[in-house]
Amino acid sequence: MNKTVRTAMIVMAVVSLVACGGKGGEKTATTTKKEAEKVKVQLLESERIAKSLELSSTLEGYETMNIAPSVTGHIEHIYVEVGSRVQKGSMLVRMDQTQLNTTRINLNSTKTELDRVTALKATGSVSQQVYDQTKAGYDQLVENERFLDENTFVKAKFAGVISAKNYEDGEMYAGQPILTLTQISRLKAIINIPETYFPLVRQGMKVQVESDIYPGQVFPATIEIVYPTIDAASHTFQAKLNIPNASEKIRPGMYVRATLAIGEINTIVVPYQSVLKLTGSNDRYVFVADGNTARRVAVTLGQRFDDRIEIIPVEAGAIKAGDRLVVTGQARLVDGDKLEIVED
Repeated sequence: MNKTVRTAMIVMAVVSLVACGGKGGEKTATTTKKEAEKVKVQLLESERIAKSLELSSTLEGYETMNIAPSVTGHIEHIYVEVGSRVQKGSMLVRMDQTQLNTTRINLNSTKTELDRVTALKATGSVSQQVYDQTKAGYDQLVENERFLDENTFVKAKFAGVISAKNYEDGEMYAGQPILTLTQISRLKAIINIPETYFPLVRQGMKVQVESDIYPGQVFPATIEIVYPTIDAASHTFQAKLNIPNASEKIRPGMYVRATLAIGEINTIVVPYQSVLKLTGSNDRYVFVADGNTARRVAVTLGQRFDDRIEIIPVEAGAIKAGDRLVVTGQARLVDGDKLEIVED
């Protein structure tokens, strides 16, 4: 056999093998599918527990006021500095007095005219209409004088501490607040509570506030307002805490934990290891078995009991007593996977 014939036979053999391999590979690709994941499940039951919620928040002054007079002009004098403690009624700022002095001159003149018209009216020398017009002009100037006095000599509306100062004496006031007054003898905090607990949270409930700055020390607080709506995105509602702070140990801006005891409730508690965390976020989820299919359910974490933890579905009703929770093999699952449930 010559060299040319032998080469042709080798090429034909290779082509035949490739063709056969392609057909076989195609057959394998079309017939391969993901096998059902072997998992263990646990039947969920509702448990009655003594429930307390621990929620984080940031403290705020119970009242915060920007000192921003309604009249513009030069600032004659600022009586306080940042950190100054003031009482209700303390003088804070004196503005340019030109408008106020002009109004007072007009007021005195109108008062004299009103007295004259009043005397003439008593003798019938002027009409009721003239008297009414003079009296209205006088009343308007009285109100203007009160308004300008309040906004020229600016006083504190409540006791507190000056927490910001944006101008100096002689500068032109142009809209930005001159000062910020913050109350620190009483504080507030807004807490976000899962919607599941909306029926259980009431105005007047007691709350314990703690700060890592003062380990072991509790600052009593009260729920002052329960906001009436639920946030559709986070499925939480807000409550406002009133926190007495006579000692002034805690301050606006501090990070705190608020613990709210809401009594005994029926809830779902699961093994802690059955709850998974989404990579790159703090979102938590579990898998339940719908028939032989895995269903992913987003949850938030509640109270922990040793190796078990309370879970609250982000979407109300997404998980309930009687569902089968995947407790072994859940880390391999994605939503919609087929399951092979293995019995113990």
